[in-house]
Amino acid sequence: MEFNIESELQKVLVLLEQGKPEEAQKYISGLFEFAIDCEEIVYTNKCCTYWVDSLRRLREFEDPFERCDSFLTEWKNYQKFISKEEFVYEPAVYSVQKGFFTNALKYFSGMLEEKDSIQRSEMYRKTGICYKKLGNYETARDYLIEANNICPNNAAVIAELADCYCLCGEDKIGKVLFREAFFLDPALIDLDFLDSELIKALIQRTKEKGFSGKVLHYWIPVYGVLLGIFNIKRDLNSQEVARLKKNIYAMENEYKDPSCNEEIIIPKLLNSYFWQIDHYNLTHEPVMKINEILLKIKILDSSIYEAYIR
Repeated sequence: MEFNIESELQKVLVLLEQGKPEEAQKYISGLFEFAIDCEEIVYTNKCCTYWVDSLRRLREFEDPFERCDSFLTEWKNYQKFISKEEFVYEPAVYSVQKGFFTNALKYFSGMLEEKDSIQRSEMYRKTGICYKKLGNYETARDYLIEANNICPNNAAVIAELADCYCLCGEDKIGKVLFREAFFLDPALIDLDFLDSELIKALIQRTKEKGFSGKVLHYWIPVYGVLLGIFNIKRDLNSQEVARLKKNIYAMENEYKDPSCNEEIIIPKLLNSYFWQIDHYNLTHEPVMKINEILLKIKILDSSIYEAYIR
């Protein structure tokens, strides 16, 4: 009987989509006898190997919350592992993602009734991520909305929600929410799970400016404004205005300390100044107040100042 690589690999991909990497690997081991140099088989086998090892590690966690946390970490590690491959077999990439997040969904959805509100919100967030990775953006959005209802103003939740709105074709709402999330706390946002072209393009443009690691998170909202992506403004309420002024004052004093972390303080201050200028514009404050902030931006970073007033 003639050996057909494509049809045989299809059987492996079905097993991967069903979340059965062990069975998939057993099947694929028999294919090497017929096509040991087939790149598609080699690539798919590497995916299987990593996933089988990953499941073994996950089973070692007795605490369900630790296991849930580790699910997403395992996915990020898998992405790093497979990104080193020069050849990419897209059907295997799709099948692994579908199987992995279908499995993860079983764990997360079983913990949605957790009594602790913070833990419950986190389970809804992770369930939303699973549905998003499975391509079910509307359902993902519903879970993320509920996560935000349980524990409002969480940057990680709002960023994921923004991503879902963009993936649903509602970029206007997505832009508002992304700007909100990066204003609340850029450090809490996991860039690895953001999939919409809008935010991925902004992340890439910011990386091209030379930023990486945690510092990258703080520069994203700065370039989001400069590149016209975070271009939908909202006014602040009185409490937010007071908090913004207080935070700016604290950061300005911190910046005077020679031992401060300039890599973080500078973009945080710049983003806060942008919000303050928006507030002054929306409330029709005197131009003198806006000019004072512009001068602060110019002193802090002249190149950002030039790009901002352009």
